[in-house]
Amino acid sequence: MYAIIKTGGKQLKVEAGEQIWVEKLDANEGEQVTFSDVILVGGDDTKIGAPTVDGATVTGTVEKQGKEKKVVTFKYKPKKHSHTKRGHRQPYTRVKIDAINA
Repeated sequence: MYAIIKTGGKQLKVEAGEQIWVEKLDANEGEQVTFSDVILVGGDDTKIGAPTVDGATVTGTVEKQGKEKKVVTFKYKPKKHSHTKRGHRQPYTRVKIDAINA
């Protein structure tokens, strides 16, 4: 059984027991989180939502809060003595999917 959920402006395909990396959630490590925006539930009988499946939820446990690797942007204008260097690290949350309730 699998589901497609919407979180952090993205759609992800999840299955029970797998780990996913999502945009930062406001939860501590070890807490339970529930995703209620379930777009599709697949398996023996497929349920497609319009826009979401009624009564379907996906529960998971927060395993880690962290930051991704640094992305460096460098802007340079030749002969003008102008350059800009900036770095960014996007925060993320690692969630282990416990169950798909459809």
